[in-house]
Formats: sequence, structure tokens, C-alpha cells
Amino acid sequence: MKSAHVSSSAHRHLALVLTGLSAFLSLLFVAGEAHVADAQTTAPAAATLRIGTVAPEGTPWEKQLKGLRTHIERESGGRVKVRLFMGGSLGGEKALVRRVSQGTLECFAGSTAALGSVVEELNVIEAPYLFDDVAAADRALDGPALPIVRSALTEHGFTFGIWAENGFRSWFTRDRPIRTPADLRGLRMRSQEASVHLETYRAFGATPNPIDVTNVLTSLQTGAVDGFDNTPLFAFATSWYQAAHHLNLSQHSYQPGIVVYSNQWLSAQPADIQQMLTNLPASITTDGRNGVRRMDPILIQNLERAGITVHRPTAAERQQFAAIGRPLQDRVAGSAGTHGRDLLRALRGR
Repeated sequence: MKSAHVSSSAHRHLALVLTGLSAFLSLLFVAGEAHVADAQTTAPAAATLRIGTVAPEGTPWEKQLKGLRTHIERESGGRVKVRLFMGGSLGGEKALVRRVSQGTLECFAGSTAALGSVVEELNVIEAPYLFDDVAAADRALDGPALPIVRSALTEHGFTFGIWAENGFRSWFTRDRPIRTPADLRGLRMRSQEASVHLETYRAFGATPNPIDVTNVLTSLQTGAVDGFDNTPLFAFATSWYQAAHHLNLSQHSYQPGIVVYSNQWLSAQPADIQQMLTNLPASITTDGRNGVRRMDPILIQNLERAGITVHRPTAAERQQFAAIGRPLQDRVAGSAGTHGRDLLRALRGR
């Protein structure tokens, strides 16, 4: 009888222990689930960085932007997800610039002249005959001009990211070859929608017609304009060259590319992300420049093979054009915002 009593008591004790243990484990499980749910709730979502550009796919510009995307996503540990919108899929350059300035788009990659529609100082960079070669342009843009560019951008709602490259622009025409400044008189030339380009054409007696990138080829094919100016690479990438028969390698205006962020978006990011995005490796710029510049000689040969007559101006011929174009530098700088004159001095290396 005693042993039966002990056994029954032991069973009741064991049952109590098991019940308590079960309740304790249930509490642990519930607490664990709550902790996981809380962690999932509080974990910050990745920030999205949309980069809008009119640069076509399959170009060195796309390659550079993909390299930039890889760097940002890797260095942010996945906290920033980059989406590229190529070929004007989000709109023309002026529209993209406006959206970034307003904070409805995070990033713009394009020409300094397009940014000049909001940041007037940047028009100075593309003034005619400012640089004799790319080495002079690189020294100025990477050196004394950069702090001025950064300040001007910040004052208008942008933050500098990196330089990119379009290169030296030259004149393409449908019917009339350009050999002297007089040959530009009376021509209707497609112009980028930037004051510096409009003024340059007017100085040479041409009639500028500002047309968005996406509508230029049709305008050339229908004869609405007689020609355009741009780089060999851009002419190929957009197929504009198909409507041209003559090219004067005037190299009258150097056009860098640029990547800028919206201040509104950038300021909302953690400090370490801001630091990473505003201190990108110089190699991203160097590789982008070199990728474009290596192609120029090959593209010019291809233009000739396509039936375009390519004229390479002599030093004396170039001087005729420069004598008309160079005075515009001071005129553009004088009306280019607070820092225009300072930027021109920096670009000239003075």
C-alpha cells in the first residue's frame, strides 16, 4: 500500500512538473515569435536609388552606370538598391533635372548643359573653345573647378556624385559641308536645350532649334533641321549619323557627363550611406572617360565607311572658329549665376 501511495504521488508531481515545463516552453516560443516579428517590423527597408538618363543602352555610359550600381549596392551592404532607367525612359534631360531638383527622382546622369537649366554656372563648362584637349579638361574639372561645381549644385538642391564623359562635340550636317564660320550662317541646327549651345549657334549666324534627344532623328530625316552637333559616339548611339553626310571635327565644345543626387533624398539616408555616395572611387570616373575616349578614332573611321565626309580642320581653320567662339566664354560666365566668373577662372587654370 505504501509503495502504491508513493507511486501515485510521484505521478502527480511529475504531471505538475511537465505542465509547468510545457507552459514555460510555450511562453518562450511566444516570446521568440514576438522577438522575430518585432525584428522584422523594425528592420529598415532598402532605400531605392533611381538613376534617370537619356544615355542609350549598350554604350560605355551604361557600362559605367552599371559599375556604379554594383559599387553602391556592394558598399551599402544591400541597404541601397539602384535602378537604372536608360534611353530617356523617364523623360528628357531637362525633365529629369527638374525632377531631381524637386526630390521626385533620386539621381540624374547626363550632361552638364542639362543641369545648367537649373544650375546656371554649369553652362560655363561647355562654352566654345574653352579646352584644347581632354587632358586640360580633366585637370580643371578634377582640380580647381570641382569645389565651385559642388557649391553651385548644393545651392540648387543637388549633390555631386561623379564625372562621366560625352566628349568633344563637332558639327554634323545633311547637305552643306562646314569649312569656314560663314558656312554655318543660315543653317537650322538642332541645339541642345541649353543656353550656352543656343548662344554658340547664334554667334556663328546659325538658327538654333532646341529639340529633345528623342525627337532629333525624325527632325533630321524630315529636313526640319539641317544638322546638329554632338560627339561621334552619341551620333552613333542615337543613329543620328544616318541623316548626315558631312562632319567637321570642330571639337568646339567639351561636354562632360555628370551624376548628381537629389539633396532631399540624400539627406534622408544614414550618415555612412551619405559618406559612401559622396566619396566614390576616382576609378569609376577614369574608367568611364577612357571607355568613351578609346572609341572615338574607331567611330570616326566607321563614319567615313558609312559615307560621311569627315573634315579635320587645320590649326588655321580652327582659329577662325575660335576667334568667334571664345568671346562667348566671358559672356556666358557673366550671366551664369553667383559662381559663373569664378568657375570660368578655375576652368582656365587662372
